[in-house]
Amino acid sequence: MGAALGTMTEIRELKTEITGLRTDLKRFVERANQQHVDMVLSDVKKEYAGVFADHQVGTAKTDLSARMVEDCGMRENCFELFMEFLQNSARHIKDGEISDELIQSYRKQMKTLRKKGPYDHCDTCFWEVGRLFEKQVELMQTLGIYKKSPGTEDTIAEIPDESVVKELLEPVANIQRFQILKALTVQTRTFSDISKMTGLRGGNLLFHIKKLADSGMILQRHERGDYIITEKGHKTMTAIAELYRAL
Repeated sequence: MGAALGTMTEIRELKTEITGLRTDLKRFVERANQQHVDMVLSDVKKEYAGVFADHQVGTAKTDLSARMVEDCGMRENCFELFMEFLQNSARHIKDGEISDELIQSYRKQMKTLRKKGPYDHCDTCFWEVGRLFEKQVELMQTLGIYKKSPGTEDTIAEIPDESVVKELLEPVANIQRFQILKALTVQTRTFSDISKMTGLRGGNLLFHIKKLADSGMILQRHERGDYIITEKGHKTMTAIAELYRAL
């Protein structure tokens, strides 16, 4: 009997050790994956920062032209002013690191400009400029060149409903998109790799890839190149893994 009890104790201790080793191994893999993401993102930032900045400016020009108030005598002057603001802020995408103070200074500048707007319908145009600027900020966060300073995190009450659902929850609330993110967490993948993995083809696969890219969770290294997970995408998957383990 004593020998049997001793054996059971040894088995329990062995199980505990195995569980600990598995936990350590998971943590090691997660750290290794993060190092891989950091290395790839560093290369992407160096090689394509200018492309990202130019794309942001081009998108801003198109969106502003389409969404600013049409029948306004100030439209042309405001368009030039807004584009200058967005071009200046987009240049920082090429910087290696951006401070929270710099981002806040741009937000204060926008508030100052808004106070000078003489019409009620100015809100429409300023809202659009603000949206485009925040898209730049999201890209800076995705590239890891801007991180909020301690104490600036949003509280639950301040979390924007629409953007959280559209840019965080919807992208992962689909089994194929979730599979893509899981696969990219481990390594980069080609379009063909992703197609074989998900069973999706052509336009169907492009739809899901675009959904993830538009949300800032993945990037394509260059035209027809491999897809990689961004810092935002990796943090999202890490948070989901932690939540899954906790629940």
